[in-house]
Amino acid sequence: MAISTAAKSPAAEFERRSKRAEMLARDAEAAREPLLFASALCREQSTAALAIEEAHLSRPLTGRLADDAVRILPLLGSAVRVAAERGPEELAGQARHRQLEEGSVASNRLIVMWSGDSNAREDYLSRAMLRPYLEVLRAYGVSPDRLHRPGHCPFCGGAPLVSSRKEMRDSNAAARMLHCGFCGCEWNAVRGSCPSCTEADPAKLPIFTSDAHPLVRIEACETCGRYVKSVDLTQDARMIPEIDDLVSLSMDLWAVEQGLTRIEPGLAGM
Repeated sequence: MAISTAAKSPAAEFERRSKRAEMLARDAEAAREPLLFASALCREQSTAALAIEEAHLSRPLTGRLADDAVRILPLLGSAVRVAAERGPEELAGQARHRQLEEGSVASNRLIVMWSGDSNAREDYLSRAMLRPYLEVLRAYGVSPDRLHRPGHCPFCGGAPLVSSRKEMRDSNAAARMLHCGFCGCEWNAVRGSCPSCTEADPAKLPIFTSDAHPLVRIEACETCGRYVKSVDLTQDARMIPEIDDLVSLSMDLWAVEQGLTRIEPGLAGM
């Protein structure tokens, strides 16, 4: 299984995502607000990643959140502030509630998310807070002490946020890549398999498309009722899957109406 490593600094990668979201927002009227929120969030995550990287260079992080927490948690709160100020209505309400919590409660939420507790798998805010920390760990090759599940990220065990199709060298077929919503890692995944429950029966893995978004499709699973969005990079390699995913939010709304649940919420919180 091939895993791509961070070619640039984590802070620079967050900035790249922020600029892409801001650029797309100019022409994507229906998704402008989610894109501008994503741009602001990525910008704050860039600042946090830079501070965490400096902390690591001063004294190496361990990859054990319980040990690193005292050093990195004070650097992570800006993600909640941005969500409270600029996030979609439901997410903003959750963020404002989080801002009122005592420090011990907030820390415990992150520990629960880190542990891989199934009840915390869709804790968007904890994921957004911890991502700069995890991207720094990945950039410096420090393995996090997290539970790994089949179909999930081979570096940190996080669930795939989005999928993409990429051209393969010396092949006419496109590679199926999964992109982790927790550490930003991408890996070459098995085609025709559900990342959530590993279902491999093609008859139970329908694909849905929309004329409005020809480079995006929904890869669903009838066994577990979950889906992942897939972005076609073979047609436009400039796209950043987790950012460009936001332009087709109407497809997520349609999927919800069909009773499907996204494996991992996108940057818009759904």
